[in-house]
Amino acid sequence: MAQLSMNISKQRIGSFLTTVRWALSLVWESSPSLAVASIGVRLVQGLLPLVVLYLTKLLIDTVTEALKTPTEDPSLTGILLILGGIAGVAAVTVILNALGGLLSRTQGQIVTDHMYALLQAKSVEVDLEYYENAQYHDTLHRAQQEAPYRPTAILNAVLQLGQNAISLIAMGAVLWWLHWGVIPILIVAAVPYLIVRLQQSNRLFVWERERTPLERKAWYVHMLLTQAGAAKEVRLFDLGARLRQWFLDARSVLCRERIVLERRWALSASIAQLIGVVAIFGVYSFVAMRTLQGHFSVGDLVMCFQAVQRASGFLEAVGQSVANLYENNLFLTTLNEFLGVQSRLPISTNQKTFPRPITEGLVFEHVSFQYPHEERVAIRDFSFSIKPGEHVAFVGANGAGKTTLVKLLCRLYDPTDGRITIDGTDLRDYPIADVRGAVSGVFQDFVKFQLSVKDNIALGVRAPGVDPFTIVQAAKQAGIHEVIERLPNGYESLLGKLFDGGHELSIGEWQKVALARSILRDSQILILDEPTSAMDAKAEAELFERFHELAQGRTAILISHRLSTVKMADRIFVVDQGQIVEQGTHDDLMAQQGLYNNLFLTQAQHYQ
Repeated sequence: MAQLSMNISKQRIGSFLTTVRWALSLVWESSPSLAVASIGVRLVQGLLPLVVLYLTKLLIDTVTEALKTPTEDPSLTGILLILGGIAGVAAVTVILNALGGLLSRTQGQIVTDHMYALLQAKSVEVDLEYYENAQYHDTLHRAQQEAPYRPTAILNAVLQLGQNAISLIAMGAVLWWLHWGVIPILIVAAVPYLIVRLQQSNRLFVWERERTPLERKAWYVHMLLTQAGAAKEVRLFDLGARLRQWFLDARSVLCRERIVLERRWALSASIAQLIGVVAIFGVYSFVAMRTLQGHFSVGDLVMCFQAVQRASGFLEAVGQSVANLYENNLFLTTLNEFLGVQSRLPISTNQKTFPRPITEGLVFEHVSFQYPHEERVAIRDFSFSIKPGEHVAFVGANGAGKTTLVKLLCRLYDPTDGRITIDGTDLRDYPIADVRGAVSGVFQDFVKFQLSVKDNIALGVRAPGVDPFTIVQAAKQAGIHEVIERLPNGYESLLGKLFDGGHELSIGEWQKVALARSILRDSQILILDEPTSAMDAKAEAELFERFHELAQGRTAILISHRLSTVKMADRIFVVDQGQIVEQGTHDDLMAQQGLYNNLFLTQAQHYQ
């Protein structure tokens, strides 16, 4: 049992030191020069208390000696020199404190930006699957809460620990001269507070992990109340009072539990610190008795009193630094947990070059897919082929599985069964970036980037510095050019109302901007997922009249549940309950008098 306990302790200490070393490496990577400067400042700050203490002793002894042997014309030179030394140390202390604060704040900003860069890079890297998983959002939330400042806090704790340790060693030399027994007494007196502090850090860490879902819920309700996305419905349905109550209910639970933790901490810390007070005054009594017995001078008495007081403070500060290191280490594991998230999309050991151009086409071979943590099979045994340059459509009811096949084609997910090939090679054998680079399109839930019109469209290509002429051409093809020209600054106009000076578009106009973005990208495969869902009838008719022109030279996949929009496709696939049940041209499918015919006639009767 003892061996097991020792092994567990070694593992915890090893994990602790590994995390601290990793955090310090993050700080070093962000700014090595600032790290060196901070270490230098803290080193000097750690030695200054000993200098002050010694000069104070010299001052008191010099004054005491002068009072013992009074003369008619006492010399103040020695006293003035000592006072000058104390003043000089005080000035250096002020300068170093200001410099240390500046270094700490500057380093904090740089490290925070560095940590945000790490978070953003990992957020882009992880699979789409994680964004559809509540546990991932809990992990991301904890990382976002802790990552920006914890590495800097660990550095500051290490530097403070070093500074206090240097000062403590210096005070320890004085106390050793006083009596070696004083040192273990002060150390033992500081241990209870350290233990209490470490226990509080553990409780706080466990509580915050357990309450992350509730904290995210409160934050979500706060967003509904304060951001534009839900503003119309909040007012229309008078949801303000109800949402505020939900927020207060969640926050009251969090607040009540946190106060209980803080009360327990305050009580335990008070008891632990009272133990330290008793020990310190015991040492004071010992020093006073030694002085009365003639073993110490008045200067020695003052120096010893200050040494004990400062040593006690430094011991408490060392304990605080260790506790802060431990707490920051605990919370930084959430960042490590997030950065440790790995893609579940395997990378082939024998990657092939993606074909440019595609010559044989795209094939789904008995592809089935089931979303993680869901029982329902999204698509089942999909088998079809699309020739290069062919324009096809997938139609069916909402939830039939149409959008899922787009996610598979973009390799946002891999099939559960079967395979997808391009020119006879499994999609998984191509680099993911090349696969996604070959695809462009408009998703049903397209993004309204709160940027200028030019930047909104230019995001469609990877390289910066897009030719303005090509942006204008893409806008014309998408049917949004005339709207843009009417804006005050044309293509330089800011879109959306998130920032000052922005201009809001209708949802249909936003969709055309997204379409222009997809047209601009030089991709071999163009995917349009409900591309006219927000457009009026005239705009929809104009778009589909030019559909073949927009998709010229590309393989085009059109997804829609409105059958009037897909008549011009070379082939139409009818999807029902995750399976392809019919395929052919519009005329072929109408002649079959199957599901497509029934759906088409059902929708058409509303226009008769």
